[in-house]
Amino acid sequence: MTDQRVIPRALSILLCVAAAVVALAGIRAVGSILGPMLLALVLVIAVSPVRTWLGRHGAPGWLLVALPLTIVLLVLLGMAAIMTVSVAQLAGLAPTYSDQFGEIVRQLQDFAAQRGVGSEQIDNALRSFDPGNVFTFVQGFASGLLEVFSSLVFMVILLLAMCLDAQAFSRALAWGGGSRPALAAALDTFAHKTRRYLVVSTVFGIVCAVLDATALWFLDVPLPLLWGVLALITNYIPNIGFVMGLIPPALLGLLEGGFETMIFVIAAYIAINFVVQSLIQPKFLGDAVGLSTTVTFLSLIVWAFVLGPLGALLAIPLSLLVRALLIDSDPHGAWAAALISGQVPPDGGRGHRRDGPGPEDVPPSGASAVP
Repeated sequence: MTDQRVIPRALSILLCVAAAVVALAGIRAVGSILGPMLLALVLVIAVSPVRTWLGRHGAPGWLLVALPLTIVLLVLLGMAAIMTVSVAQLAGLAPTYSDQFGEIVRQLQDFAAQRGVGSEQIDNALRSFDPGNVFTFVQGFASGLLEVFSSLVFMVILLLAMCLDAQAFSRALAWGGGSRPALAAALDTFAHKTRRYLVVSTVFGIVCAVLDATALWFLDVPLPLLWGVLALITNYIPNIGFVMGLIPPALLGLLEGGFETMIFVIAAYIAINFVVQSLIQPKFLGDAVGLSTTVTFLSLIVWAFVLGPLGALLAIPLSLLVRALLIDSDPHGAWAAALISGQVPPDGGRGHRRDGPGPEDVPPSGASAVP
């Protein structure tokens, strides 16, 4: 008889945590390479329905590669151009508001003193606050994304390679579904959820961006195009994206038109984003993400720490990929899937069904949703 020793549960947990720390540290060390690769993967997944539609209508092979690649490159180049011009304008605009900010500080000090609240601590706090720090944060966030866009040659090669291999990868995945059905189904579910999340978030992000920029234009807040683009980008950042997109234009409204303009900016953003993102968008997105609020917030912190601004933008797709590889591909992972999604399967987990298609739902050869 063989001596089979079971590893204690506590030791197993510690080993898993240690492995996760080592893996995240390794990803962070090569983040400058891995970040663009993951971005390219997500973008290729997003445009894969275009390739599927062309293939269904008998388009030639070169068009299956050229059209999706062109769409992705136009989006990247457009975003990079808008952000480059806007960040340059912001860098020249920020120093011009020092006098306005000094006047606002004096008004706040007088207001506090009239009500007996004035103190040395409050005065020091008001003096230490510098609106330039907010603009510096926005510039740093945008610069971090521009670093990815600036590696245009690397991105083009990556996107071209992935577009060329997309069809072959789909066929290989569908063929391998016979031997590893759970993994094939998990990857297919990952692609479907990621694509749905990106499409819905992009459509409603554009709606919010246009409405926000229009409101800022009517309120005479400088650089409405920049803040509209920022609203679109922060729409992909879960939980805190709305606040990140609101603070810079609200502060600029305060410096440009006073407290009344700032209040109008905040009210406009809250009204637009509450209606679009809280009432309308969830009806279209549904439970496509499959991550609880707590897990989503923790994912944002972890991926932002590992990959910087790009990790914050890709927090949801990257978390879905980790879930597919570590949980959904495991036939016994239904309990863990229920924990991170906050939803118990209708059958109570019997049959180890996960949130998504099971092995019997793997599409036939050539029909996989994964590029």
